[in-house]
Amino acid sequence: MKLILSIIAATILLSACATLKLTAGGEKVRVLDPAEVASCREMGRTNNSVTAKVIVERPEEAIAKELRILARNSAARMGGDTIVPLTIIEAGQQTFMVYKCVNPDG
Repeated sequence: MKLILSIIAATILLSACATLKLTAGGEKVRVLDPAEVASCREMGRTNNSVTAKVIVERPEEAIAKELRILARNSAARMGGDTIVPLTIIEAGQQTFMVYKCVNPDG
């Protein structure tokens, strides 16, 4: 029974990862540290969440990667070109600040 549940969980995890992709705009969004955005214009926040547990806890690296993909795509839709993590990852959720750093006044 444990083997069957493990196979189901692995299948769900793989299918979830396969559907999350950077958009063309998201590919242009950078992830920076707070100290690197001093001259940038703040555009707002994006709150993102992914499944943190499918029968078992998912690896934190996979969760972090998916959250960055979602945040970068969201930032591009908002007109931003940079994101900075505002919170730590908790229960598969994280908030990012969105900035426009390239030509921030234009």
